[in-house]
Amino acid sequence: MDFKCALADALYEGIRGAYGECALAPEELMQALEVPPDTAMGDYAFPCFKLSKALRKSPVAIAESLTETVKADFLGKTEAVKGYLNFFVDKAMYARQVVEGALAAGDGYGADNSGAGKTCVLDYSSINIAKRFHIGHLSTTMIGNSLSRLYRFFGWNTVSVNHLGDWGTQFGKMIAAYKRWGDRETVMRGGVDEMVKLYVRFNAEAKENPALDDEGRAWFKAIEDGNPEALEIFNWFKSVTLKDAEKVYELLGVQFDSYAGESFYNDKMQPIIDELEAKGLLKEDQGAKIVDLEPYGMPPALILRSDGATLYITRDLAAAKYRKDTYHFDKSLYVVAYQQDLHFKQLFKVLELMGYDWYKQCEHVNFGMVSFEGQTLSTREGRIVYLEDLLNTSIQKAREIMEEKSPDLDNKDEVARQVGIGAVVFFILYNNRRKDIDFWWDRALNFDGETGPYVMYTHARCCSVLRKAGACDAQPDFAALTDGGAQDVVRLIEQFPGVLKAAFDKSEPSMITRFSVDLAQAYNRFYYESKILDEDLSVRAARLTLTRAASQVIRQALYLIGLEAPERM
Repeated sequence: MDFKCALADALYEGIRGAYGECALAPEELMQALEVPPDTAMGDYAFPCFKLSKALRKSPVAIAESLTETVKADFLGKTEAVKGYLNFFVDKAMYARQVVEGALAAGDGYGADNSGAGKTCVLDYSSINIAKRFHIGHLSTTMIGNSLSRLYRFFGWNTVSVNHLGDWGTQFGKMIAAYKRWGDRETVMRGGVDEMVKLYVRFNAEAKENPALDDEGRAWFKAIEDGNPEALEIFNWFKSVTLKDAEKVYELLGVQFDSYAGESFYNDKMQPIIDELEAKGLLKEDQGAKIVDLEPYGMPPALILRSDGATLYITRDLAAAKYRKDTYHFDKSLYVVAYQQDLHFKQLFKVLELMGYDWYKQCEHVNFGMVSFEGQTLSTREGRIVYLEDLLNTSIQKAREIMEEKSPDLDNKDEVARQVGIGAVVFFILYNNRRKDIDFWWDRALNFDGETGPYVMYTHARCCSVLRKAGACDAQPDFAALTDGGAQDVVRLIEQFPGVLKAAFDKSEPSMITRFSVDLAQAYNRFYYESKILDEDLSVRAARLTLTRAASQVIRQALYLIGLEAPERM
């Protein structure tokens, strides 16, 4: 039973019974229902000032009149307090309906298939070719991965795109450096690290010999012109980079449907430029071509430099058009840091001016920056944390903790991997995505705080309880779940579908992350306050049923933010 929906229907009938009509539809009443901050005030509350104007009565008078007319078999009692109508649900019935409903739905609990037949394109991670995957890419990668899972959970078809940074003069310089000082075997062995060394050497020597820059530009021009040798080396650099990155993606459990990056749109920009010209949107400004956005409170969108070179927005316009034509998306998400807020406002405005009404389906999912233990990251100053190193260190630290806390655990390596990766991802997704993040080891790997290891350990605890209990065929007595601790767990389980829907609507995985902590804390209080393996088998059955539902919801919450749920820790 959806208690909010059922209560809204009962409230609607109660208002009509008292006043002959109701100015609000049941859906509007359901939206107005609140969950009081203290359960002593009720399980749900309706603010009667919502009806005051239509009924021409004070909220206090309305609330008092409705205590007698709003009836439902699942309500224990109804109270009027200062203009609020407070509802107390029959706790045993509430526990049974919520717990049995969640278990019956299984891993689909909270899904409504509202996205059936719809497609969402998600652009995230977007690593750079010939550069190592660093911690700065973690937010986009894991926010995008979580949103992809969330969209699929609600029935959408998803297309995950890794829009590679694989265009620009630097790639000509890379080829020039490779031709001068590199060899295939050394690059194959050293991977991206070796390519970075070549690039650094090139820039250092170009300071003494500026002619090298001309050589780099010539090789990039060769890429643009489709020179076979230049393309072969360029594509090989990409394959080496992706092979390197794939190890990190595998650790994170992240997959992509497309790696079409900037270079993919090289032959797709001219039609966009021609269209802008034909629609009278392209203007000349000091030799450059722009779309004037000053009337909309933005600086101009620079489409072509004075030398004819294209820019990010030119490629993004081509990419947006290609994705719409190819995938026929109903929504297109760009998971990119907040420094690009203006860029995406300009991009969407240009699409609108071009007459594409689907610009409304495009959304910039922005996020804050990541620092590491109090220091901002800077490649030039050598303050960079490579993601593979970070994840492997986290796994090792988790393994050391396991050795200390659970020396007899059979699969320590597997659990250390799950916990180590989970600790990092959970830390990144814990706060509102727009907030900057300062990553600290001691906080991320804490088993007692609001962390991934804490939530994972709670799931393992649920599994341990169920293993120890074995089979219990008794009929559950849900009256055993009417105390405060059990009701807190039940209430959170009931709220899970709403949390998922809100996270979906706001593109905010942290809502799920924080919910998982709340549920873990509530279950642990219940675990310590209640004797789950009670001698009374019907009481035991009820508490085990609640444990099973809690473990299922925790596991699903962790999955939707990209984590695994160990059964033993």
